[in-house]
Order: sequence, then C-alpha cells, then structure tokens
Amino acid sequence: MRTGWVITLLLVGMMTLAGCEGAVVATPAPATITIGGSSAMGLVLRALSAEYTRLHPNVVFDLRGGGSTLGEEAIRARRYDIAASTLFPPDPDAGRPPLPGDERLVRTPIGLSGLAIIVHPSNSIEALSLVQLRDIYSGRVLTWQALGGDASEIVLVSREDGAGGRILFEERVMGDERVSLTAVVMPTSDDVVEFVARNPAAIAYVSRSHVVDWIPDEASDAAEAATHPAPRVKVLALEGRYPTRAAIAEQQYALTQPLYLITNGPPTGRVRQFIDFVLSPAGQAIVARYHAPIR
Repeated sequence: MRTGWVITLLLVGMMTLAGCEGAVVATPAPATITIGGSSAMGLVLRALSAEYTRLHPNVVFDLRGGGSTLGEEAIRARRYDIAASTLFPPDPDAGRPPLPGDERLVRTPIGLSGLAIIVHPSNSIEALSLVQLRDIYSGRVLTWQALGGDASEIVLVSREDGAGGRILFEERVMGDERVSLTAVVMPTSDDVVEFVARNPAAIAYVSRSHVVDWIPDEASDAAEAATHPAPRVKVLALEGRYPTRAAIAEQQYALTQPLYLITNGPPTGRVRQFIDFVLSPAGQAIVARYHAPIR
C-alpha cells in the first residue's frame, strides 16, 4: 500500500514538472514590423528599432529605404506597417494636393530635422546665402572662384526623384528654377556624404543626421567636440545659421523638415506600442542624437 502511494506521488510530481517545463519554454510569437521610406531617417530608425528589440526580443524590424515618396505610396497600399517620411502634409494652397488614400493616413511627428549643405573639408568657403545656393544649383555660378574659393569647377550633387530632401530643396531653394542637368544624382544620404568626401569640388545637401558630429556650434563644449571624428565633409552656414538642434527646434534654419511615422489608419497593437516608445522619454533621447526631438 505504501509503495502504491510513493508511485502515485512520483507520477504527480512528474506531471507537475512537465507542466512547469511547458510554461518555461512558452514564448510570445515573433512579430516583424516593416518600416520603409526616408533614408534621412535611416540612422535614427536603426537606433530606435535596435533598442526596442533589446527590450522586446520577440519583435524584429524590416527596415527599407527608397525615399519618402515611395514610403508614402507603400503605406497607402498597406505594403508597410509604417512609412518614414520627411514630406510636409498635403496642402493644396502650397501646391501639394492630397492623393487618393491620404485621408486614411495618420502622421505621427517624432522630431524635426534639417538639410545640411556640405562641401569637401579642403574647400575654403564657410557660408552661403539661399540666393548663392540657387545660383550654384541652377548653373549660373560654375566655379568656386566666383564665391571666393579656388578656380575648380563646382560639382553638383543631388538626390533622386521622390526623396524628401530633394523635394524640400527644390521648394525652398530653387523655387521655379530647375536644378542643373549636370548634377550627379545619388540614391541615399550615405552615398551623398561618401561622394562629397572624395571630391574636393563637390557640394551637396544631406540630412543633418549624417553629419551631426561635424556641425559647428552643435557640441556643447570643447571637450565634447574633441571626441568627434575628424570631419569627412564640411557643413556650411546657410543664411548665417548652421543646422543645429536648437536652430531647427526654433524654426530658425531655412531648410527645416518634419520627421513622421505614418500608418494607414490609427496605429494598433505592436505598431502602436513601438510608436509610443519612440515618443517616450527614452525614445526621444535616441531621436535627439540625430535630430531635434518633438518632446
């Protein structure tokens, strides 16, 4: 009789352990969030998604580029979970009428950024006005000597159609004029910086996030500035201001642009949780490494 009780207790214990083991190995189903669009937001999205995955290991991200316009087209068609865009919202008065499907889109601002005007570090030019920049990109000014530099011919660098940076540049700088057909077109912000770093006569515009360590007046003190890597490009002042976080946050820099995470309808589930994280103090601290935070 006693032996029977022992056997029963052993069986119950084994069943209990089996149940515990099942509870231990059970993990949340993995989830993938697809984000695509602006290459200017690539660095901050990589940092945000990496931290979110660290906190929530079952959530992974599929990050894609292609430009803001492509991102917005994809989110209208529900091909992405989130579109990253630096485009201003539709505004018929500003020549940006809404497109079919725009009425469903929800734009969540996460920060502000700006286009930095960059040249090679060997270039002696330190600042430009909007008029000078337009004259350069229209082809009216062909050499750096005309602006006080050397005699080399200016090499123009632009972005591909649909890039948020190109749209902003053409609206704010070029107006009714076209960028010269001699401009070299680059597909991503990384490519822009790489090209200018290798070409002493080049000039380009690029998101400040890709040159943040080399923006004059950005470092809070000399000790912080000393930790930055040697500049691969030089950031020029535009209308007397650099694209610092402070100037952008106060809307005092000429080429300021918004940063949006866009969903097709109000965000829900894991997408909503990620956007809430981006807007949290921890998320906004990450945004502040590259751009001006919204909060």
